[in-house]
Amino acid sequence: MIKALLIYWLVVAAAIAVTAAIVPSVEVDGGFFAVLGVALIFGLVNALIGPVVRLISLPLTAITFGLFSLVINAGLLALTAGISDNLDVGGFFACVVAAILISIFSTLIGAGRGLISSSE
Repeated sequence: MIKALLIYWLVVAAAIAVTAAIVPSVEVDGGFFAVLGVALIFGLVNALIGPVVRLISLPLTAITFGLFSLVINAGLLALTAGISDNLDVGGFFACVVAAILISIFSTLIGAGRGLISSSE
């Protein structure tokens, strides 16, 4: 359980680092440990606030066929940037693009990890 949580934390940190390298208006200041701290804060925000926001916005998400979930993820990322001193996100569009990329990279890296661990 703890091992899986630590691996997921590193996967999200890698996704945030790759996103910061690709999107010009997303910056993580402070190096490796800053990325780990941002990933921890992002995970806590998603775990504690995310379900409540998703539940409240469920009708709007259903009406937009799930596209409003992109706005929710962008808002959670912006909240993380507001909490953390190490993460700077440009504007709304940058938050949406960064949230999409973090989701994609987390899924790809996590799927690669799943393929590796299933062969053990």
